[in-house]
Amino acid sequence: MTDASTAAPNTNSRNARRQRPDMAEQLQQLKAGAGTDAGADASATQPAAPAQQQQQQQRPPRAKQQRPHGQQQPQQGRKPRGQQPQQQQQPEAQRAPRKVNPVLERLFELYPQLFGARFVPLKLGVYEELIARHPEDFKAEDLKIAMGQHARSTRYLESVAAGHARHDLDGNALDPVAPEHVHHAILELHRRRSQRNPGEDLRPQLVTRIAKAIEASGLDHEAYAVLVRSRDANNNAVVDEALAELAQQAAKREALLRAFEASGRSEQEFADMYGMKPGDVTRTLQRVRDDQKRAAAAAEAAAAAAPEATEVPAAAPQAEAAPAAPEAPAAD
Repeated sequence: MTDASTAAPNTNSRNARRQRPDMAEQLQQLKAGAGTDAGADASATQPAAPAQQQQQQQRPPRAKQQRPHGQQQPQQGRKPRGQQPQQQQQPEAQRAPRKVNPVLERLFELYPQLFGARFVPLKLGVYEELIARHPEDFKAEDLKIAMGQHARSTRYLESVAAGHARHDLDGNALDPVAPEHVHHAILELHRRRSQRNPGEDLRPQLVTRIAKAIEASGLDHEAYAVLVRSRDANNNAVVDEALAELAQQAAKREALLRAFEASGRSEQEFADMYGMKPGDVTRTLQRVRDDQKRAAAAAEAAAAAAPEATEVPAAAPQAEAAPAAPEAPAAD
């Protein structure tokens, strides 16, 4: 009894498990609309499956066509992207190409090393020399206008601001550009860059470039300041900032020299001790020594130019008596 009773549930459970696929097929038949007959043949359900798949494949396009208008805005937003290149090309197409002065074209043909891909500063009086060399090629007024355009070009100002030497018509390098001309070229380039970049602070770059021009001029700092000062308070302030920056750099170099002399070490050992490159230490120390020599020579020249300032022997006794003043507090 117990064996039969226990065997029955097992067969029933197995049959139930075997019937599950049939129930799934019946559900597919119901969904596919093949009929409600539970005993439908399996072969009858097979043609219904492709029909169901076709209907399911056709549904997504209907949903896309019935998409609300608000959801189509991203597709409409893509159109300006395709139109952007056309909008960017329109201003470029409207820009008319710059007309090159025919006189400058002729100068390029005659002197490509001066008016070609690379501009160099020209010697003073080159206008008169061009008229004398080419009286049939240039009219005086036309050449004057063309030379003015060339001298005001940014490329030419860059060559002047760099401090390159002036050249004659044969391409020979002559004297360097005067410091005041270099200074004014730097200011003009800064003005043009400021107009192109109104939101950018270019003043630190201007101060650094003026400081380099002061050093390259070979003039005393005060002499340079007197040479380039003008009525423009802003430009004068830039010169003062550049001089202050140079003074700070000189003070750092002098401090390095004092530290080196006090260390009693070689330049190599001193560089290793402070984590510096030996070459940088050598150049810095040599520069400080050269600056000190120039300062001493300038002081001697100033003393020789004003001999009356050195003739004050009567003031010497008074200066020697000055140290007696601190002795009174010391007695107290």
